[in-house]
Amino acid sequence: MKKLKVGVIGCGVISDIYIKNCMTIFKNTEIIACADRLDEKAREKAALYGIKHMTVDELMSYEGIDAVLNLTIPASHYEISKKALLAGKHVYSEKPLALNVSEGLELVQIAAQKGLRIGCAPDTFLGAAVQTAIKLVNDGWIGTPVGAHAFYMARGHEHWHPSPEFYYQAGGGPMFDMGPYYLTAMVGILGAVDSVVGVAKTTQVQRQILVGERAGELFSVETPTYISSLLNFDCGVTATFTATFDLNYQYFEANLPFIEIYGTEGTVSLPDPNYFGGPVKLRRDGDFHEVPLVSAVTENLRGIGLSDMADAIFNNRPVRAGGDLALHVLEIMEGILVSSETMEFTKMQNKCGRPTEINFQ
Repeated sequence: MKKLKVGVIGCGVISDIYIKNCMTIFKNTEIIACADRLDEKAREKAALYGIKHMTVDELMSYEGIDAVLNLTIPASHYEISKKALLAGKHVYSEKPLALNVSEGLELVQIAAQKGLRIGCAPDTFLGAAVQTAIKLVNDGWIGTPVGAHAFYMARGHEHWHPSPEFYYQAGGGPMFDMGPYYLTAMVGILGAVDSVVGVAKTTQVQRQILVGERAGELFSVETPTYISSLLNFDCGVTATFTATFDLNYQYFEANLPFIEIYGTEGTVSLPDPNYFGGPVKLRRDGDFHEVPLVSAVTENLRGIGLSDMADAIFNNRPVRAGGDLALHVLEIMEGILVSSETMEFTKMQNKCGRPTEINFQ
């Protein structure tokens, strides 16, 4: 079997699951080397997995690498992905694709001009849960989709992350950090969004790190932490999406669905789109009931989008978790935040098709 030879840039916590899956589960990817701006982190990761340690520049120029897996922080996604594309490498990036639409569009255009592929997380929509919902809607189990609700209601990442500052900078916050899971799932099920409007606020201008060696330190918040939005889909569905880091579980906790889609003949309810599996429930007559999942892709298979991109390269087909989808989701998120300032609907300019349904047979 052909293998896509991959170099990893960014050796933080998330890199472990990617490297493990790409080395042991996915048969069409091979991790060759890793690099990080903190050289010691790359040396440790290389030793742990028995791969080459390189500097970022060495990895970019290494002829034995076909693609770069960009796992840097959001503020570095554009710079690293652009450098990789210009070096002739395919790119698969953690979300978001970039910090703004202009940067994201430039990356997609460079990839197209150079005949390269660009893919982007999240790839959780390739898992059993969202794929089951896609099949239910495609097969008419809820009739014609009419409306949808989505909710990400959580406390801030300072409750579990020892260095959470980047989650509260540009490219972070509940919209850019968690929004891609919800919005990618909804676009995968319903298709492209036509226009959006939102309201947003920053509830606290400072937060406190609560775990790790730096517990007690204060840091600044530079992005909204409570956002509510309306989305008009091309298919005619009107949806809401609310995302927040402002819940305090000591005093209150949400009791809302993650994603529900309402049709003329039924309703489908999805589990947390940050995961690959979970119960999918359908209601047509009477109560909700769980439906069988269409696949066994329920564990943490981060990197399946990279594997799908490798297959797309080898078989000359579109990438499911591709740059056009990531760019459209980026424009939705940016549009919501822009409209929260202008108080006007923002029209989407960069559309995408629905990713093709996966045949798990």
